[in-house]
Amino acid sequence: MTLSMYVDATRWRAHQRAMLAEFPGLVPVAKGNGYGFGNVRLAAEAAGLGSPVLAVGTVREAVEVAGAFPGDLLVLTPYRVGEEESGLPAGRVVRTVAHSEALASVAPGTRVVVECMTSMRRHGVSRADLGRLPVGQAVLEGFALHLPLDRPDGSDPVAEVSEWVRAIAAAGLPTATVYLSHLGARDVARLAGLFPATVFRSRIGTRLWLGDVEALSSRATVLDVTPVARGDRYGYRQHKAPSDGHLLVVTGGTAHGVGLEAPKYVHGMVPRAKGLARAGLATVNRTLSPYSWQGRQLWFAEPPHMQVSILFLPGDSKPPAVGDELPLAVRHTTTHFDRVEDRPA
Repeated sequence: MTLSMYVDATRWRAHQRAMLAEFPGLVPVAKGNGYGFGNVRLAAEAAGLGSPVLAVGTVREAVEVAGAFPGDLLVLTPYRVGEEESGLPAGRVVRTVAHSEALASVAPGTRVVVECMTSMRRHGVSRADLGRLPVGQAVLEGFALHLPLDRPDGSDPVAEVSEWVRAIAAAGLPTATVYLSHLGARDVARLAGLFPATVFRSRIGTRLWLGDVEALSSRATVLDVTPVARGDRYGYRQHKAPSDGHLLVVTGGTAHGVGLEAPKYVHGMVPRAKGLARAGLATVNRTLSPYSWQGRQLWFAEPPHMQVSILFLPGDSKPPAVGDELPLAVRHTTTHFDRVEDRPA
């Protein structure tokens, strides 16, 4: 019995091809949990798309996918002095460097992309650093600009990228290739018009693999169905059933990422009010689950277990049978599925 993700493969791949047409030179990204698919699966998909480069998060991920992707592997996490690099496929790895001392320490012949300190202010070389970068014997293959998702100040991302391209050129460094993150197709086209000698390559993961939500569906198997009467105690903490109904034991627990939530920014009064309402319900042990049955979102009967969750189904609904599957809405970047299966449309 498994937590499954079903993929309308024809529709999913059509979306990928549409993205390639929208972003010429697109670099697919496979990192973390592989957006729910697993990195090896995504590496094979990127190879099928004909991409010459695949971006991964870490050295370990580069080693993991090397057998599934025959092209170059761009490691996004910046190289640190003295970092272990064993197992990497020779000649196919491009390292990101974000500090002068790291660039100075790479082995001769190392292929590198220099990360610039954008308004993200995460890591990268400053404009002042450009003129004194110790390129040495490294093979400089381009620069990378990781941009913010939101711009509440109304600033123009094209203007920010343009300033960097001009600064790189002024420092006497090549501007032939610039890698971009979080820039729309229209803005990339604007940049191509402003700098016709520069190839702008968008690194895209979430929108490439998860952009067509209708192509993907998540399902959990029902393992047990137990009737309860109002006031019956159940579970680890022996809560009382709020009414007659059924307890559903379904696949998906904390080991899968079910019930876990990453912090997020909330904009506007309505989302804030909803957040306060959810927090208030949680203080009285009332938490909505991501699972649904017959169009009705179900409550957790208690916090998720390691590999299963227990849900409460009110008595006015006919319960599912053991072996049925419940749809659930989960965040793919934090969910580990037991099975990913292609299905026809």
